Formats: sequence, C-alpha cells, structure tokens
Amino acid sequence: MAAVRFYFDFISPYAYFASLQVEELAARHGREVEWRPMLLGVAVMKVMGLKPLLDTPLKGDYIRRDVLRRARREGVPFGRDLNAPAGNPLPAARAFYWLRKHHPQLQAQAVHALFQAYWGQGRDLSTPEAVAAVLEPLGLPAAEVVEGAAGEEAASLLRNAVGASIEAGIFGSPTLVVDDEPFWGSDRLADVDEWLRVGGW
Repeated sequence: MAAVRFYFDFISPYAYFASLQVEELAARHGREVEWRPMLLGVAVMKVMGLKPLLDTPLKGDYIRRDVLRRARREGVPFGRDLNAPAGNPLPAARAFYWLRKHHPQLQAQAVHALFQAYWGQGRDLSTPEAVAAVLEPLGLPAAEVVEGAAGEEAASLLRNAVGASIEAGIFGSPTLVVDDEPFWGSDRLADVDEWLRVGGW
C-alpha cells in the first residue's frame, strides 16, 4: 500500500503537532510515512501571494493563542517565542533532503529531532552548523552534515522537491496525501484516519 505523504515546513507549528501523530496513524492502517519538506515561503508568499499566518492582521493574533492552547492541551513541549523571527528554513530542509539521499534510514529521526529543536526548545536552525548540531546525536558527523546541507546537491534536491510539491497542488503545512487524496491541516488527521479505515468516500 502507498505511503502517507506528509508535506510540511519545519517553521509550521501545526506541522510540528501533526508530526508527533502521523506515524502512529499511518501504522494503524499498515502504511508508512513519506516525509516531504516543502517551503511555505514559496507556496504561500510567491505562488499564492499571501502573508505568513503570523504576519496576517487579526489571524496572526488568533494563531498565537491557538498554537499555545493546543500545545498545553496535548502536553507538547513548546519553547519557541511566537513573536520571534522564523529564521531561515532552508538549512533544515536542505539537510533533510541530503540526509534522505545518503542516510535514508534516519529520515524520521531527523524530522523529529529538528522539529523538537525548533519548536520544543526554541532553537534557531538558520545555519547548516545549527542543523548539524541537532543531527549529530543521530550518529552523523557535524562536518559532514554542514558540508551536505550547504552543498549544491542539497539545494538542487530541495528545489526539485518544492517544485514537485507545487505541481502536486500543495499549498499548506501540513498536508497529508493518501492515495492521491490531499488533506490540509493538522485538524484533518481524524479525517485521514477515517478515510484509511473505510477506504474513502
């Protein structure tokens, strides 16, 4: 059976929440998770011409309350200041695609480690060195990660992945695609669960 494709941006708090649940959800239905980082800066700002959620008048204030409320309800570690700059998402996304090519067995661990560092601990991941410090405990030499994340191979892999996500109609984070059916938002996990249980509707 096809994997559940999980499209996300590391700077999305809702993707952070969903990442903690999607593997268990997929496993209940005999599926695996295919991690696919994308870039909200491309999908939302360049293609759709919209502002980031937290920079949108009225909506941004709501999102700040909603994210913290959800973290409290679910008991999820949350150490990031929502008023702080998001930082540069490229190093983490590039490092992931480099890792997926060269160390594919570490994909899920890397996703969780990076999300935990960024949202759970509030760390800045705007440089390859910062990303390498997060991934080093997984058994990856920091120098190797820095070189990989900063290289043209990783940049090309990410460009191709982002282009493919746009072609697939992905505009938000997280988006789960199940048998070519897209579900946008962490609040759609229950729908994904039901869809997989009954075979769609």
